Amino acid sequence: MAHEPEVTTSTEGRDLATYDLVIRRAHVFDGHKALAGPPHDVAINGGEIAAVSAEPLRGRKEVDAAEGWVMPGLIDTHLHFYDVLAVSDQESMRRFEEDELPGRLDLFLQHGVTTIKSVGDPTGGILETRAKIAAGTLRGPRLLATGCGITGRDGHPAATVFGGNPWARARFTGEVDSVRQMRDLVHHLADRKVDAIKLLSEGACACAGSPPYVWRNAAFPVAVELVRLPLDFLRAGIETGHERGLRVTVHTTQQAAAREAIEAGADGLEHGVTVEPITDHSLVELMLERDITYTPTLWIHDATHPDTRGNVKKVADAGVRIALGSDTFSGRGLFGANTLEEAELMVAAGMTPVQSLVAATSGAARQCVRPDLGTVAPGKRADLIVLTADPTQDISNLRALGMTILNGEIVVDKR
Repeated sequence: MAHEPEVTTSTEGRDLATYDLVIRRAHVFDGHKALAGPPHDVAINGGEIAAVSAEPLRGRKEVDAAEGWVMPGLIDTHLHFYDVLAVSDQESMRRFEEDELPGRLDLFLQHGVTTIKSVGDPTGGILETRAKIAAGTLRGPRLLATGCGITGRDGHPAATVFGGNPWARARFTGEVDSVRQMRDLVHHLADRKVDAIKLLSEGACACAGSPPYVWRNAAFPVAVELVRLPLDFLRAGIETGHERGLRVTVHTTQQAAAREAIEAGADGLEHGVTVEPITDHSLVELMLERDITYTPTLWIHDATHPDTRGNVKKVADAGVRIALGSDTFSGRGLFGANTLEEAELMVAAGMTPVQSLVAATSGAARQCVRPDLGTVAPGKRADLIVLTADPTQDISNLRALGMTILNGEIVVDKR
């Protein structure tokens, strides 16, 4: 059994070969695969990985991993951070940001999650939180954000999650009635420097030939029939996002909606196909042809949609790119822990532990267009976790966290 990591401080070797921090004697999952051979040393200078070596390295500070495991910090690409049930006016927003927000951010670090992507929070609030984390005035994981999710008038989540909360509805969602409004809103978000755009396909006005779909969620006492976003709206949102250099992903649940989003130029599917089995093999071929990233969000869909697991296995077996995204929201489970559960559910669906780890690291980094993250290699950001057991054999060993390192600094030490 691997021992707990031990941190020591070197008192000698202040030459150029001495690094700021060295993690010694670690097996390494580099974001793609486990490195072969004996344990490696991983060296960090500043906020970057400086070396990965089978030969011993020297550091001003050293962490003895004791033949445990080092891997990239986890990335959760789909979550809702603000409390959609509690935030209903400016005062409740202020209370959440002062009383709840710091602790919830810390939970991610405590579970080895070093990057999160918000895909439907109040634009002003989430971007201010991102700025505070980046400036170092607020402790938390690296935060990426789309700002509000964009839907049609009375679409999801405006008429579903926020149907009884008009104050939050106007801030968490962007409802559009025309192509011009869609383009204007995407430009507005791009001007505010969001990291990506999220569109919600199944919601808005009635479209000819659109199959019915009733939105249900155990957390909300409503059932709302939704239809797809008009195709010209969808195309306009994707085209405008691409014009501004932003990746655009689309919330879908049905095969027809997934195909429509891909053919309209989407870069990825949020949820993918959940309410029915994937029976159209050409849809999977289209995902491969267009290099689509599929984000299963099993944490939210596994219990209510029995076809979701089979669909995940089908696209993973075909070689479609998978990114971990839990769809975590306030009121169920625990921030950070839900991310670990998502990784475990992907394995329960038929993915291998290594496939799940890739989805949570390099695959997620690619979905976020952050090539500096998700990989253990020289020149990459030093966002790492140290585990006391092997996650490539048992995905639940992600719970055996010894340390979280963010931007080269030890931010969690569970020894």
